[in-house]
Amino acid sequence: MSATALNALVGIPIAYLLARRRFWGRNLVDLLVTLPLILPPTVVGYYLIVLLGRRGVLGAPLYRATGFTVAFTWYAAVIAATVMALPLLVRTARAAIETVDRDLERAAFTLGRSELRTALEVTLPLARNGILAGLVLSFARALGEFGATLMLAGNIPGRTTTVPLSIYTAMQTGEDAEALVLVAVLTALSCVVLIASNRLVARPA
Repeated sequence: MSATALNALVGIPIAYLLARRRFWGRNLVDLLVTLPLILPPTVVGYYLIVLLGRRGVLGAPLYRATGFTVAFTWYAAVIAATVMALPLLVRTARAAIETVDRDLERAAFTLGRSELRTALEVTLPLARNGILAGLVLSFARALGEFGATLMLAGNIPGRTTTVPLSIYTAMQTGEDAEALVLVAVLTALSCVVLIASNRLVARPA
């Protein structure tokens, strides 16, 4: 849930900017947001370690200043899941925002609404089904994240263990029954998510 909330906080504004603004570096932002969808999760995890690890670009100054490191904490698991799920939300929400009639936004502008109020009162409500579908998909992707989480957060029992990591551990230790239960739960949840997402996309705003 933390990753989904963080995705909403970061992803919806990015989707809006990509859909409605033309700015320098727009293609680069689009590329960086989409890359986790294409790259192997372990590669994304490596980049996150380079960025946030104890000796990382951002992690080293943070560690020197506070003695705190993001790596191998539950924060790391949330960040890894967020990064891997972000492309699904941004791409789905962006497509939904781009379908909103620009004339409705222009009408709001002529009535004295600012761009922020227009976005909050007109654009996003009209695109809500697509945004909700993106959130549902990103939730499922975050829940199923394995590679980047293992790289950045590790698999520390009681601290950074996620459901996919629990399945991996259960298979490694021969606890097949536990692994089967967890696999069945994730499979059922994935089916529910896909059905919900399809219905949200098909439903008129």
